[in-house]
Amino acid sequence: MDLRLLEKLSCAVSLGHIDEARNIAKSELEKYAEVAEFGQCGLIAKIDKGKDKTLLLDAHIDEVGFIVTKILGDGFLRVASVGGCDARILPATVVTVHGKEKFTAVFASTPPHLAEDKKDVKGLDDIVLDTGISDIERYVSCGDLVSYKTDLCRLDGNKVSGKSLDDRVGVFCLIELARRVYDKDLEYNLIISISDGEELGLRGAVTSSFECEADEAIAIDVSFGDGPNISSEKCGKLGNGAMLGISPVLDRGVTEKLKKIAGDKNIPLQFEVMGGKTSTDADVISVSKSGIKTGLLSIPLRNMHTPAEVVDTHDLEGVISLLYEYLLGGGK
Repeated sequence: MDLRLLEKLSCAVSLGHIDEARNIAKSELEKYAEVAEFGQCGLIAKIDKGKDKTLLLDAHIDEVGFIVTKILGDGFLRVASVGGCDARILPATVVTVHGKEKFTAVFASTPPHLAEDKKDVKGLDDIVLDTGISDIERYVSCGDLVSYKTDLCRLDGNKVSGKSLDDRVGVFCLIELARRVYDKDLEYNLIISISDGEELGLRGAVTSSFECEADEAIAIDVSFGDGPNISSEKCGKLGNGAMLGISPVLDRGVTEKLKKIAGDKNIPLQFEVMGGKTSTDADVISVSKSGIKTGLLSIPLRNMHTPAEVVDTHDLEGVISLLYEYLLGGGK
């Protein structure tokens, strides 16, 4: 598996009006499909096989970040979160400010020697961004966006760490899948949706699924990976395969077909059981128009919504292989 594309997707930014990662995904998908852009909906890539049925595969391209709310002077800024950012990890975190030009800044950290309460975790309203630029008003305006600044790095074994792996790993899987199947004889017309705005309330998947009019759909996202002090019932184990969603809001037939293929083809698979909504694009896709039979595959990920997310590349290959066999087998 060539991880250079994953590295490009991870390091790029897709936040608000900034479309770096989306442009990379578009350039790659155009090699295999007819691609159209739909504003905040994202990208819709079609591989038309002249069939009566259409399968929609979805992954979201946007990431969590920040927006400048106040310029304090002397180089300091206040920001609000765009999506579910974790304030616990922000002090001393390096970011990119997308002002009149891009530049690096850091979240200010109180030295432990001066902290009144060393165990106190500050909220975002109590943390300031240090740009180091005394006349910062010349370079930044309220409403400018701020993104994490992290390179993708390889850990020992098959694991990688970086920012925005939620859900650039899903996007990567769908681009690689398109490469493998675009010239195959499929039972479906295939639509790949690279949706935007998932971190702001599943916005892109609402409009993209309405546009696509699919007969079936599978959403590809991430879920909680194992680690110290995390309940095994609430997470998947990195390296043990994709997590198959099981929920009352998901289609039982799609879920069972994915489960059967994994067993028949010896593709590692874990199960993620939910009592209701999945908090992924699958929730809104399943009720688009008159309803779409929808399944969910998730990749276990550690340190969610931080600049140091971790995944195992074996799980990415598992997702690609399972979707490949699902497509060649005619779906549900």
